[in-house]
Amino acid sequence: MTVTASIDSSRPVATLINVFTVAPERQQELIGLLARATEETMRHQPGFICANFHASEDGQRVINYAQWESEQHYRAMLANPEARVHMDEAAVIATDVQPRLFRVISTHARP
Repeated sequence: MTVTASIDSSRPVATLINVFTVAPERQQELIGLLARATEETMRHQPGFICANFHASEDGQRVINYAQWESEQHYRAMLANPEARVHMDEAAVIATDVQPRLFRVISTHARP
């Protein structure tokens, strides 16, 4: 079974969209690291809801679309040394990292 983000504008969650720039030959390495970090550490953090990784077709970007119950939960994860190790490892592979928190304003789906 595949689990994906439940995007719902009525649910007050903190949505992280983190854009990583990476050399194409290292894209899969970064995705592997992010997936392992999520399985081993992130998903066990209080307030974690889900994480999804997207690979650009040109190999130069990886997007992490993650949801946390609140901004406070997200900030607590950032302060956790165990989680920090994984983020620092990702920053070594990526040439640029642009994390931002968002709120879902509207959603649209096929009927």
